[in-house]
Amino acid sequence: MSSSKFKLVAEFEPTGDQPRAIKKLIGGLENGLRHQTLLGATGTGKTFTMAKIIEAVQRPTLILAHNKTLAAQLCAEFQQFFPENAVNYFVSYYDYYQPEAYMPRTDTYIEKEATINDEIAKFRHAATANLLTRPDSIIVSSVSCIYGIGDVEDYKKLAFPLKKGQDYPRKELLTSLVDIQYQRVKADFERGSFEVLGDVVTIFPPSGDIAYQLEFWGDTLDKITEIDAFTSEAFQELDEVLIFPAKHNVTTRDKIETIIPQIEQDLEIRIAQLQKAGNPLAAHRLQQRTKYDMEMLREVGYVSGIENYTRYLSGGKPGDPPTTLLDYFPKNFVTFVDESHITIPQIGGMYNGNLSRKQTLIEHGFRLPSALDNRPLKFEEFESRVTQAVYVSATPGKYEYAHSPRGEIVEQIIRPTGLLDPTIEIRSTQHQIDNLLEEVRETIARKNRILITTVTKKSAEDLAEYLIEAGIKAKYLHSEIETIERIEILRELREGKIEVVVGINLLREGLDLPEVELIAILDADKEGFLRSRDALLQVIGRAARNDKGRVIMYADKMTAAMKAAIDETDRRREKQVAHNKKHGITPRTIVKKIVDISRDLSGGKPRNFEKLTKKDQIGQMIVELEMEMDIATKNLDFERAAILRDQIEELERKLKK
Repeated sequence: MSSSKFKLVAEFEPTGDQPRAIKKLIGGLENGLRHQTLLGATGTGKTFTMAKIIEAVQRPTLILAHNKTLAAQLCAEFQQFFPENAVNYFVSYYDYYQPEAYMPRTDTYIEKEATINDEIAKFRHAATANLLTRPDSIIVSSVSCIYGIGDVEDYKKLAFPLKKGQDYPRKELLTSLVDIQYQRVKADFERGSFEVLGDVVTIFPPSGDIAYQLEFWGDTLDKITEIDAFTSEAFQELDEVLIFPAKHNVTTRDKIETIIPQIEQDLEIRIAQLQKAGNPLAAHRLQQRTKYDMEMLREVGYVSGIENYTRYLSGGKPGDPPTTLLDYFPKNFVTFVDESHITIPQIGGMYNGNLSRKQTLIEHGFRLPSALDNRPLKFEEFESRVTQAVYVSATPGKYEYAHSPRGEIVEQIIRPTGLLDPTIEIRSTQHQIDNLLEEVRETIARKNRILITTVTKKSAEDLAEYLIEAGIKAKYLHSEIETIERIEILRELREGKIEVVVGINLLREGLDLPEVELIAILDADKEGFLRSRDALLQVIGRAARNDKGRVIMYADKMTAAMKAAIDETDRRREKQVAHNKKHGITPRTIVKKIVDISRDLSGGKPRNFEKLTKKDQIGQMIVELEMEMDIATKNLDFERAAILRDQIEELERKLKK
């Protein structure tokens, strides 16, 4: 069911300082404030605050996160808050990406090599389709949203409606599908393809798990049925359906014929420049490669590396910014930048990292200068497209303070559960391991869990091994651990199968573990990124989900970062204690189900495995679920990945039978 208005579904109302923060931020948006900042402490319900603001202002919304993990978690939460609205996930769809590059010193050319995750590509297409058809769209995105994805006007223009009872000459219909990059198949039905069986044409759009079965009587479209693309289970009959292109970088044949002469003209100019510079090899290389690309564009309307020609396709001038996801939003959209202290600097660093590699390719004849326009947005270009933004962080950075009105920050540090920021104790590093072991045992006796953070992978491994030898159920967690194993470790920690997890910076943003009572920070006085004021505050915040939450810092001196983090924690705790005392609130640990997955990120329909009867159907579904499990593992969504793993095992048993 869809709604043209945002409708928030929640079993609770704003409490603590949420009402004040919500009212103030809504007022700022309605008064046209360009920048606002929400300083939201961990566990204060920042996501709910954002949801209440979205419901109040009723405007399409972009929520920016700095990595796929947070984007996936936020998307799942907003789908629960807005079950009737379009909530989509937009992140980079590459499982593996090796960009095209050339190293002149060794004369080594590296071709672009990429493995696209079909599940993430599905989410991206669902996001753009919803933005163009539904005013009630929320897109949760990583910084992938500032990279070019193809001209929005062409994407809209090439989408075509199919209506029951109207005539569609068969040849013209099939040609139209091919023109917008759908592949005709006889087997291996997959997203972005269509199949023809007699008077039935089945189209599988790239944006979901749903296909559309079109039944014709002559040229007349007699029936449109929405079906599960993998099981062929029929869901409902439709009167009409809108078919969007199978790729974002898609254009019309008329436009291709228009741009080919422009490419040829720029090619001649560039060849002359290279020859004048005494580089005939680069000139020859560029001529061969570009002419091949032009021939492919003429023949099939697409070429690998088409993104290097997007300037021509969009009709832009050299240096113009590319079309990005931001251009798909209507002009009145609102942006929330989550964990803004990390996300804002990340956006600012994207452009320069892309520039030098492209310049080298152009200099040596691998690409035309137009390749420079296939790039992420510059920071000022991003700013110009985001007309109103709310920056959300427990530790706002310099940018947020500088751009908030009069430096004013909207605070939200009272938790609905009454939970306090944890107590912090500093202990000497002398005999720290023995002391830590004693604390671990006492915490386990209370049936709570422990996180320990170190500064190196080796120390994490060594400490975990020591704890295991001492009879503690412990494991280490760092970037070299396989993704599926990381998922199992975190899941087992919540279940109590593991009592202690030792890690590095993976214990910072994005982990929601209410069973954790104690966080021990080893080498807290080591100067550096992992022990900065903001990093320490983020680690401390992980203990604010439990009513017994506490932090022990092992250090031999008080650094400026430690003092700043402790002072800020004490300030927040003092305010929280006063609020609880005034309102008679007793802090209580957050209760969160270990398995609480409401639906697929794409908003797909539940699957009925009973209808799978053929081996090829079962095998295809296993492949599909493995792909979904892969994205879940990459996003550290261990609960969802475990469910998918169980479904795969169920199907594998069925396949053996």
